[in-house]
Amino acid sequence: MAEQKKQEQDLNQLLKVRREKLSELQASGRDPFQIVKYEVSHHSQDIKDQFENLEGKTVTVAGRMMSKRVMGKASFCHVQDLKGTIQSYVARDSVGEEPYKDFKKLDVGDIIGVEGQVFRTRTGEISVHASKITLLSKSLQVLPEKFHGLTNTDLRYRQRYVDLIMNPEVKDTFIKRSKILSAVRRYLDGQGFMEVETPMLVANAGGAAARPFQTHFNALDEDFKLRISLELYLKRLIVGGLERVYEIGRVFRNEGLDTRHNPEFTLMELYQAYTDYNGMMDLTENLYRYVAQEVLGTTVITYNGVEMDLGKPFERITMLDAVKKYSGVDFREIHTLEEARRAAEEHHVEFEARHGKGDILNLFFETYVEEHLIQPTFVMDHPIEISPLTKKKPDDPEYVERFEFFMNGWEMANAYSELNDPIDQRERFKAQEAQLAQGDEEANTTDEDFLNALEIGMPPTGGIGFGIDRMCMLLTDSAAIRDVLLFPTMKTLGKESQ
Repeated sequence: MAEQKKQEQDLNQLLKVRREKLSELQASGRDPFQIVKYEVSHHSQDIKDQFENLEGKTVTVAGRMMSKRVMGKASFCHVQDLKGTIQSYVARDSVGEEPYKDFKKLDVGDIIGVEGQVFRTRTGEISVHASKITLLSKSLQVLPEKFHGLTNTDLRYRQRYVDLIMNPEVKDTFIKRSKILSAVRRYLDGQGFMEVETPMLVANAGGAAARPFQTHFNALDEDFKLRISLELYLKRLIVGGLERVYEIGRVFRNEGLDTRHNPEFTLMELYQAYTDYNGMMDLTENLYRYVAQEVLGTTVITYNGVEMDLGKPFERITMLDAVKKYSGVDFREIHTLEEARRAAEEHHVEFEARHGKGDILNLFFETYVEEHLIQPTFVMDHPIEISPLTKKKPDDPEYVERFEFFMNGWEMANAYSELNDPIDQRERFKAQEAQLAQGDEEANTTDEDFLNALEIGMPPTGGIGFGIDRMCMLLTDSAAIRDVLLFPTMKTLGKESQ
């Protein structure tokens, strides 16, 4: 306790000194916060990459000073910018006596501009021999020493700005995330898809099995929900004649937090007229290969030490065959709900009274199959009970033309041959309303405007939803969804113990 108190006193003294330095600068008319711009000619990595052309030439770099070593008449510091870190050699005879005194007063964490010539030190480090140092912003806080305080992951997520400064691999993850999204858009744009935006505030949150967040819109004195899916509005656009549409956007689900779930996350959904779920499988396979090659330079990715090969044809298996393969239970031989319940009890698969035979098949799948689906796999032909927006298989109406795409034991995408029969769709909505009445808070409610759109007429359509955050987790080898969300949802400070 005494040691902790001393550390707090030391920190308070350091913070006090920094504020005093700022006051001195302001009193002498050199307030760094009055500087509005600084011309940067190169980033750190550019200088290293182009050293042969830049040696002996004058450059300007800007960034955060991450270290400072003062040695009498000459000093060294390291400046960190977007692309990395570069050393600067600061000599009194090069910058001038007064500016050198000012430099010695700078603190680690200050943002500075360095102008000078590119050279290589005797130890071989590419550096900038400073002729001028400009303080661009004063840091009034103390950065953690090698992020000691932020090995605490909770603090890292809360103070992502510090996390990005102290951990280069974190910055790399989010740069890759941006490249992944750009590659997805490039691929789809090249396939003739059109990017659109649809409402986040909706009267009826449908298109997925999830509990929505609710809010009140004062101006209209109406209750609204935050969308849980992008589906129903995108299908309206297919009805309107926009034959290939996609949206990448935030959706909101009022559910728990874990390594793969955050209540707001990024979903991509796309819809293509005149194709089916087989067309969506081909698109998914080609999209994943393209993105991996563009961002990582390879179609073989490694996650948590396990290799997954996107270059090989993805496995395709029906849910019935997958359940039989991994549990030994053949649901083709199960014809009644009673038989399904008996099989579940024998195999320790928990179910609820409201669950039908198809629901129990899906519970078998979740219990016995998912963890085995490491390599890219399409699981096809789901039971109709869990697929209220999907076309029935013409030769087997208990099942629908749907697939889920799995990698690393995770569901990565969900796709349908979309239901475009308004009469059938109304019946499916009724079944969902019955589930809602029985206590299923994730069931859909009837969307009359969507049914009206279907009555206008929707062509045969294939559709798919991709979890962008999970794609980013896999392609960046990130352990948790919070590692690929810049600002994940966190409990408010002071409420953690409540």
